Amino acid sequence: MEEISEIKEYAKEHSVPIMMDEGIEFICNYIVEHNVETVLELGTAIGYSAMRFARLRDDIFVSTIEIDIERYQQAVRNIHDNNLMDRITVYLGNALSYTFKEKFDLIFIDAAKSQYINYFEKFKNNLTENGAIISDNLFFHGMVENIGLTHNYSTIKLIRKLRRYIDFLKSNQEFETTFYTLGDGISVSKRRHPNLQINNNKGGVIKI
Repeated sequence: MEEISEIKEYAKEHSVPIMMDEGIEFICNYIVEHNVETVLELGTAIGYSAMRFARLRDDIFVSTIEIDIERYQQAVRNIHDNNLMDRITVYLGNALSYTFKEKFDLIFIDAAKSQYINYFEKFKNNLTENGAIISDNLFFHGMVENIGLTHNYSTIKLIRKLRRYIDFLKSNQEFETTFYTLGDGISVSKRRHPNLQINNNKGGVIKI
């Protein structure tokens, strides 16, 4: 599949989770506005977001990790078909088993929701000084705000972990986080610096 639109349609037809349009546009705009050159993505799926990021400029390099072998293989094919193998590196496996020496301007968390805190703590040291950690799916289809929307025990456990992650971000003394009511709920976390204030109301704050 060479066209991004074809990959997006494939994801829809085969129930592959990819970012909502509003969310992906937000991150693409962030990359452009903040001159992001290096991205670490946790959760490749079939390569849709990694390719969207890499196509923004020729000097953007993406490292991305996927645990599902079939999605990994599809991502590699898609990235190859789009001639982006020189700027997108795809890893197969659990993100928590990988260690990177390099630092990234942006770390994008979009993998197993139950591990968000562990991802954040593990990879925060791979962030450049003025970089950001962006997390997706904080609404989880509205269920984080209204847990009554599901009666599935496993889903309820997952929602509780997402709520703990949101509380973790809100109380974090090292990072300042802005929450956006875009897509399925997005957060942007940046290291706290003296005399730097972040507007927590831009885009709307998630209320849990």
